[in-house]
Amino acid sequence: MSDYRSVSTQDRGVAQTEPGSRMARRTAAAAPPPPGDRPPRSHRGGGGGDRKMRALAWVSIGVTSLMVAGTLTGYVVFRDTFGNIKQKSVKEDIINPRPLDTGALNVLLVGSDTRAGDGNARYGQELARQADAGGKRTDTIILMHISPNRDKARLISFPRDSMVQIPKCKNEATKQEMPPRRDMINSAYNSGGIACTISTIETLTDIRINHFVEIDFSGFKNIVDALGGIEICLKSGVNDKDSKLVLPPGKSLLNGEKALGYVRLRKYGDGSDIQRIKRQQIFLSKVVSKATSGELLTDPGKLRDFIAAAAGSVTMDPDLANNTEQLIQIAMSARELTAGGVQFTTVPWGEDPADKNRVVWREPDATELFTAIKTDTEVATPSATPSAGTSAKPKVTVKPEQVRVQVLNGTTTFGKAREVADQLAKQGFNVTGVGNYTSTDGGSLAKTEVHYAKTITSAPDHADALAGAVLPKPAPAAGKVAATNAQPYTSATAPTGAALKGTPVMQLVVGEDFKSVKITELPDSVKESTITASEQKNVCT
Repeated sequence: MSDYRSVSTQDRGVAQTEPGSRMARRTAAAAPPPPGDRPPRSHRGGGGGDRKMRALAWVSIGVTSLMVAGTLTGYVVFRDTFGNIKQKSVKEDIINPRPLDTGALNVLLVGSDTRAGDGNARYGQELARQADAGGKRTDTIILMHISPNRDKARLISFPRDSMVQIPKCKNEATKQEMPPRRDMINSAYNSGGIACTISTIETLTDIRINHFVEIDFSGFKNIVDALGGIEICLKSGVNDKDSKLVLPPGKSLLNGEKALGYVRLRKYGDGSDIQRIKRQQIFLSKVVSKATSGELLTDPGKLRDFIAAAAGSVTMDPDLANNTEQLIQIAMSARELTAGGVQFTTVPWGEDPADKNRVVWREPDATELFTAIKTDTEVATPSATPSAGTSAKPKVTVKPEQVRVQVLNGTTTFGKAREVADQLAKQGFNVTGVGNYTSTDGGSLAKTEVHYAKTITSAPDHADALAGAVLPKPAPAAGKVAATNAQPYTSATAPTGAALKGTPVMQLVVGEDFKSVKITELPDSVKESTITASEQKNVCT
């Protein structure tokens, strides 16, 4: 008899074909769009109002600059400068349920293209002369994730043309509730401000946003100038009237004004937003490198100017702006990570079937990327050192491919065993079979369990490896349970290695509390859309 609860779940969304290299763009409306309305589109020949800075660098530079300050032994000397950071509280405007905090540090980085304020109006045309400078938009949305151990960081870029479900939000100006709608991801900021953008990212990814940072045109230029400019390398020359940029092929040192033109550059390469994201990520990699270099840290004058420029150029939530310890944590992470641990990733995407000028996120790849961030929860604890004269058994490191596991469905949810088995197999575990487990009362098992055979010496080490891959983490127990409707399992994922001969078979009994299998092996599409900061030094775009 077949296991009615362990049949395969429905197929997930099929990856979409990538759109053509030249993508139509839109010009955002000056006023917030009415709920449910999509902003009008314009093509690549649009006017100045459409030539917004899409720099992934805007927002991250501000945060990076704060990181540097925290690495200083003489931090007190610069403390007063941080009082110049503009603050904005938005907690009361976030009206949707929020994901759990995992101990990681997740900062939403947003670049605002507002023309309001000194130094910004010159980048618009008629919009800049209006009282509100034509409203504001964001073409830059990045999630900066720093692991709970503060030993690795990933900056995830969300393409501005992504068609997503915007949740209910408060209108930033009127505070009236706007109903949910399907729209471009950056429309959340236009109508609902940073609070709506936070809610949108949280509902789409199930990742808790701890803090946010905003920066505008003028702030971007000030920070680049304070760094003494950023060197870039071009495969071909640029003479673009729209971005007011003229550069020869090869290397150029860009001051703030030229850097702004570079990151706003449209008519280069294939003209696509995705290619520009890659170009801007490389630019930001160079900023991270220079901002954490010994050249800056050992020059008190340059460092003071840099910190002052950064502090006066960003807006952030009060919890971050006033939390010296948190800023120092970010700082120390940046200093340690610059050598090779900072990665920049664009959410996997494909062409929107309803509109070739828009993109949708490629599934299940995007969800697996978000799950990897969401399940990055481990905080390393120092292992106990055996005292002299003791004969403590050394800890054995067991790899996923060395763990054989039978997955049993302890819930009443149809197909749960195979669903979890598929997740484990994708992370390299050797799943041998699926089946059911019936509790004594016949209901769902409340908590997930891991069981192993009492008689096998190596079994506890294998059980620990399995338990460590499951959220929430179950405590392994000696003694196996009886399975019903047991069936062999064949994975659609090619195994990364064979389990050692004679290794014990673990049992994972899925309970109602099961959240996810930790994702450590990301899809190829994520790897292909990721660059590492330390590898971009001599890259020409």
